[in-house]
Amino acid sequence: MLAIAGGKGGCGKTTTTLGLAAARDGPTLVVDADADMPNLHAMADVPRDPPSGPNAGSDSHPAPNRLGHRHPDHGDLRVRPAPTASRGPETAGGDEITAHLGRVSEAVSGERAVLVDCPAGAGPDAAAPVRAADGVLLVASACAPSLRDAAKTGATARALGTPVVGAVLTRSRLAPAGVESLLGCPLLGAVPPVDPPVLDDVRVEKAYRDVAAELQQHKDLR
Repeated sequence: MLAIAGGKGGCGKTTTTLGLAAARDGPTLVVDADADMPNLHAMADVPRDPPSGPNAGSDSHPAPNRLGHRHPDHGDLRVRPAPTASRGPETAGGDEITAHLGRVSEAVSGERAVLVDCPAGAGPDAAAPVRAADGVLLVASACAPSLRDAAKTGATARALGTPVVGAVLTRSRLAPAGVESLLGCPLLGAVPPVDPPVLDDVRVEKAYRDVAAELQQHKDLR
């Protein structure tokens, strides 16, 4: 399970989660862990609610064959929206996210790679999916505030015992000097700035294919 994380909202975590998932070889599940401001389902163009039906299981116990909605453009890609709270008012907290990801991981049983779109910030809700993951991929835009926040996210991951496997820069053709030293991990790729829809651009597709190829080197994240 790979957490896609970065401290600043709007740095491209959701785009990177879907871009990498589409670029991977083999079955992949993407999970929205941002219960407060979920948008993975909207970007993937799938329903907000988890799959339903007699074979879908429940949000607490997802059936292995119905973990998420099928992505409209990628048959091997499933999208699971953020869980809702078991007790009001509207969103799930860190403990519920941790339990949810644990159930998803158990249901997958290693048969499908899992990428987790993490919340922004440094609070307990943002730390929960990072703690649950096998590794973290940092995402930042090439500006000082975003890079500083990504560095803080990396430090949090290491404090929680989760390795940082690398970083991706979004909306950037070149990496600023010293970015790998600042983030404490290798830079796996830079995604160029393009006009929307971002994920339909061939240059963006190539960038995420290159990053996916780098991530395939990590046996725990295949």
